[in-house]
Amino acid sequence: MTDDPGAGPALDRFLTALEARDASPNTRRAYATAVGAYLEWLAGRNIDWRSPARIELRAYLAELGTGRARSTVAQRLAALRAFYRFAGRNGLAAGDPWAALATPRLPRRLPRVLEVDQVERLLGVVEADLAAAASRPLDQAIAMRDGALVETAYAAGLRIGELAAASLTDLDLRRGELRVMGKGRKERIGLLGRPARKALARYLADGRPVLRARHSRIGLDPTSVSERSWSRPRGHEPVAIFLNHRGEPLGVRGLRFRLDRLRRLAGLPLGVSPHTLRHSFATHLLEGGADLRIVQELLGHESLATTQVYTHVSPARLRAAYDSAHPRARSVAHSAAGSVARYTEESAAPTGVGAARRPGPDDEPNGGRSRDLPA
Repeated sequence: MTDDPGAGPALDRFLTALEARDASPNTRRAYATAVGAYLEWLAGRNIDWRSPARIELRAYLAELGTGRARSTVAQRLAALRAFYRFAGRNGLAAGDPWAALATPRLPRRLPRVLEVDQVERLLGVVEADLAAAASRPLDQAIAMRDGALVETAYAAGLRIGELAAASLTDLDLRRGELRVMGKGRKERIGLLGRPARKALARYLADGRPVLRARHSRIGLDPTSVSERSWSRPRGHEPVAIFLNHRGEPLGVRGLRFRLDRLRRLAGLPLGVSPHTLRHSFATHLLEGGADLRIVQELLGHESLATTQVYTHVSPARLRAAYDSAHPRARSVAHSAAGSVARYTEESAAPTGVGAARRPGPDDEPNGGRSRDLPA
């Protein structure tokens, strides 16, 4: 990976530490790629990775930003900082040379969120699929599964990986709870509302058995699928809640494909992804009055700051909250409404020759002053 005898072992120790902390395989792979490329770049220029100069870091940053998205650059830099923090704690380097260098930051973007009626449109596509597949048991089973997918993702705010890994042993349909393993191997309970429980019950009773039966038949028929699928042990029983059309666990790619199909048929814009349902879950909870820390727990966020991105609200909701909560909002609003109405009446009054004119002080006796008082 690099000619520096100290860099390779340091990277190996870093990746081992990530694995010990239960970092996901995707995280470990991304960090290995980012740090490995950086160490190779330094080694190719005979630069000691423990103490690169600022000008050398700037040169690498300029090369890193060429042809890459800002989000990719930010992820690479996060990996490098984590590597140097580890090296500093373990006496492999004096500290983090990137800490003193200003690096570009990503703009804070609001997450894309679906309105409630848009979620209903997704589910409407599922019901249309069910109606169209009345005489096709497999298509009916897939439609039931897709409906349960959308309901579960939206009800519990699950990440797509958590949705794919959901198992029957972790589901308590009577209590409306689903135990999930989130980032960093952190376990939490996802809550399921009545629509999600109903959709799951329908799928588990009438849809999943159809898919599971195909798993058994395919396992016994070497001509129906590839040798790899046929050679599975016959006693293997899938425990995943969501199965594909072969009766095997539905993976992340399959989940994305199915939800993107629903998006297109529902007429929703590009960019709506499985994670959009998670964003919508959090935003709708907060708009409904849920406490921010409760939402943090339901999402499985380690930091409250991560959850605060969902506190954005529409201007209309800001106005409604202000009018209902501020002690002088209502009186000020009524007074302002009256002033606007009077202004509108006066503005609409005719002003031409012969038009009626509102009496002023000079039209009254004594210039509008009372007769009983001296001028």
